[in-house]
Amino acid sequence: MTTMTEASVREFKMPDVGEGLTEAEILKWYVQPGDTVTDGQVVCEVETAKAAVELPIPYNGVVRELRFPEGTTVDVGTAIITVDEGGGDAGAGGAGGAPSVAEPETPAETPAPAAPQAPKPEGRKPVLVGYGVAEASTKRRPRKGVPVQQAQAQAPARAQQPEAAAAVQGELNGHTSPVDRRSPVGRPLAKPPVRKLAKDLGVDLATVTPSGPDGVITREDVYAASAPPAPEPVQTPVAAPSPAQAPAAVSHEGARETRIPIKGVRKATATAMIDSAFTAPHVTEFVTVDVTRTMKLIEELKQDKDLAGLRVNPLLLIAKALLVAIKRNPEVNASWDEANQEIVLKHYVNLGIAAATPRGLIVPNIKDAHTKTLPELAQALGELVSTAREGRTSPAAMQGGTVTITNVGVFGVDTGTPLLNPGESAILAVGTIKLQPWVHKGKVKPRQVTTLALSFDHRLVDGELGSKVLADVAAILEQPKRLITWA
Repeated sequence: MTTMTEASVREFKMPDVGEGLTEAEILKWYVQPGDTVTDGQVVCEVETAKAAVELPIPYNGVVRELRFPEGTTVDVGTAIITVDEGGGDAGAGGAGGAPSVAEPETPAETPAPAAPQAPKPEGRKPVLVGYGVAEASTKRRPRKGVPVQQAQAQAPARAQQPEAAAAVQGELNGHTSPVDRRSPVGRPLAKPPVRKLAKDLGVDLATVTPSGPDGVITREDVYAASAPPAPEPVQTPVAAPSPAQAPAAVSHEGARETRIPIKGVRKATATAMIDSAFTAPHVTEFVTVDVTRTMKLIEELKQDKDLAGLRVNPLLLIAKALLVAIKRNPEVNASWDEANQEIVLKHYVNLGIAAATPRGLIVPNIKDAHTKTLPELAQALGELVSTAREGRTSPAAMQGGTVTITNVGVFGVDTGTPLLNPGESAILAVGTIKLQPWVHKGKVKPRQVTTLALSFDHRLVDGELGSKVLADVAAILEQPKRLITWA
């Protein structure tokens, strides 16, 4: 029986979710030892140097061991969780499968509860392409609530009763009310930003009463759950907060310094900006432009039924203006290939939009933006922004950009000198739009004015080309009818 059970244990390795990244940090475990998992179920959330990603497991079974605690950075290819596909028949505490004939005797046997911690046999071959066997494992984290051994000993007998099956699973999870507020895959329903808020406040989502539609936990629910305790983390039946969670819950009053580890998106951004600043010779040019007509057009477009329900704002027309300027000056949409000593002209535009998120600056891009109509571009921009804010931007969405827009105006800043996104040749910064005295038709009048800044790689974009692109964008925003005549 032991040999059969061990042969059914599978190890899930940290995959390469970022197309070439070498490591990822475990942000949150959604399962614990003893939980039943199914093929495709999300078991954890990890953060790479590009984005936070939820990892689904590719097989069914009972979780035997979590190899690393939350907050640990793990190399790609290292096993992070083991699952017993046999359902824990040899005392692994499985609650999801029907007990075998010999199982009713298990609770009476003293050694049975210790079976999940038995040494793993050496020399097992990989059981799935890309997922092998780790050389060593770490100890599973201590958990509060019902002891694991006690729950495992009771599980086979109680699992025979349908009304008790959910309670058994709950005890293995460390909760007393497992049926409430949990999705079919065994974890609370909440969006990624809400999960991050709960993590920062030390709130266990399994203890939160949802108020959203279909049992979804909202930010208000998390705040309500965190209100009673003082600065200390919310006490829950699950494992204590990991080191990665602690800083958000601990008060720094009176402290002279706070040290924050450089990792994830922040680390990747820093590396990319250093490479950009010291590889590509930057040149930045500026122009101040009257955008009053563009602002009037935006108000008119908001009433257009073809744009109903879409995000219509200055960024939409600025993006369209830049696309038209690139069409008129296609040489700016290129990259420098140092290895092959070539300039690569791109016949497509993947328009990047710089977005500030709680995890740092990311630059997702709209694929083939040059082919999109104004309503399609508005929809793509809306989806890009909402996805970034919710922390759901995929690594693929941040790769392959050709030119970028950064809107510093939302912070009340007039302009800036943006650094190029690595691999691109130009980036347009848009300053705040505000009323200023402006000479219009020979008279000084209050007009809507903004300042644009275009940084470009001077190795392949000379001053003339960069100036033409910037001048075209400014001309379109001053006279938006050029979106028709120049398109």
